[in-house]
Amino acid sequence: MLNRIEVRISGLGGQGVVLAGQILGKAAVYAGKNVVQTQSYGAEARGSAARSEVIISDGKIGFPIVRKCDILIAMSQEAVEKNVGDLKEGGLLLIDSTTIKSAPEIGGRTFQIPATKTSEKVFKEKLYTNIIMLGALIKITKIVDGKFVEKAIRSTLSEKVATINIKAYRKGTKLV
Repeated sequence: MLNRIEVRISGLGGQGVVLAGQILGKAAVYAGKNVVQTQSYGAEARGSAARSEVIISDGKIGFPIVRKCDILIAMSQEAVEKNVGDLKEGGLLLIDSTTIKSAPEIGGRTFQIPATKTSEKVFKEKLYTNIIMLGALIKITKIVDGKFVEKAIRSTLSEKVATINIKAYRKGTKLV
C-alpha cells in the first residue's frame, strides 16, 4: 500500500456510504494504519447527497480532509457527476453500474460493479450494495487484508447483521 491513500465513498442518503467508510476505516486501524474518517450528508435522512471519506496512512495525518481522492466510489449518477472532478489524475473510479448509466472518461482506471443488481438478486434487497462495493474495492486495491474488513464488520454490526454483511462483502470480492 502507498504511504497515504485517500478514499471518497459517495452516493445518496440511505445507501450506506457512511457505514462503508466506517468499516473501511476500522479495518485499516486493525491493520495498524493511521486513519481519519469523516462523513457528510444532506439534511434529509434519505435521498440527498452523502459521502464518507477515509484517509489511510502509514504516518501521521496532518490534514484530515480529502481534497483530491486517490479512489472514488460512486453509488449514484449524481454522486459520480458531483465528485469525479475531485479524483486525482490516474485515480481509481468504482461505480455501481446498476445505478450509474453514464460513466465519465477519466485518466485512470474505472471498474463497473453491478452492486445494487447483485444485492437485489442474491440478498433480495438493496441493503447490502454498500458492502458489496467495499468488497470490490478491497479485491481491486488490497488496501487492507480482507480479514481486517471482516473483523471490522463483526465489531461494528450485531452478530446476525454481521453474518449477512460478510456474505455481501465476499460476494463483492468475486465481482471483479
